[in-house]
Amino acid sequence: MRAAFRYLGRGSWLSGRDPRVLILAPLLLVVASSQLSDIRQLLVVVVLAYGYYSLARIPWHSVRAQWLYLLAVIGFYSLLNGLIAGGRVGVFAESEPHVLWTIPPFGWDITAEAISVAATRFVRVIALALVGFPIAFAMAPGDFGVALRRLGLPDRLAVMVDLTVRFIPTISDEFSDTVDAQRVRGYDPTARRGGPITRIRRMAPVFVPMTVGSLAGAEDTIDAMDLRAFGTGRRVWYRALHFEWMDWLVVGAFGTVVVTAMALNWAGLSEHYLLPFLVR
Repeated sequence: MRAAFRYLGRGSWLSGRDPRVLILAPLLLVVASSQLSDIRQLLVVVVLAYGYYSLARIPWHSVRAQWLYLLAVIGFYSLLNGLIAGGRVGVFAESEPHVLWTIPPFGWDITAEAISVAATRFVRVIALALVGFPIAFAMAPGDFGVALRRLGLPDRLAVMVDLTVRFIPTISDEFSDTVDAQRVRGYDPTARRGGPITRIRRMAPVFVPMTVGSLAGAEDTIDAMDLRAFGTGRRVWYRALHFEWMDWLVVGAFGTVVVTAMALNWAGLSEHYLLPFLVR
């Protein structure tokens, strides 16, 4: 497992924090965002999440493709889920829907409630993405496993998750190397000619060696761990982690967001909000 996500946040304020902070922040925000249904409150969370994200100083041009892909996928599934549910969730289930238009072939009603719910879900996932990106790009590649171990996970589980995360960029590298090797041999698997089925079939000479290479790499990793007697006793981690007062401050800030979100939910002050410009 030689590859890792690019360390784009090197030297930033957030990269200087204890790596456990970068893992705890998304976990705490998941709990907080799950308690909120009002898009206005979630927008406040997005602003706070963006402030946290900006501390990682991840260059936009380096992650532009990832963000555009993420926004497209989140937008599609948020809209799809909102349309399937028809917006009849929470307080919207007890009110008469505001039909904006109907899709003729299927007779689906596009309601203001459905769009409001879709927008709420979209904003919620954006907040999670903002605090999740620093894990991949602002944490030193060698700190992920030890951070999980110091959070209380067993050695086996911490190493397993660490290797799984490293496996994603490894597959990407294997794919690029295989495509380049095929091109050197006069075969271009990424050619745009032909229909969708033809393009998929053209990728077969890439997927087969890539899969075999990935399995061989996994076997090598297993053999290397066995030779080092991994799992036979307590593992000693070279990297030592210590929380500083700034680390406690960041975790405390996210903890405050969680407590506030829970209080709003328990008090019934975080219901779904109907976007007013949709019903004028």
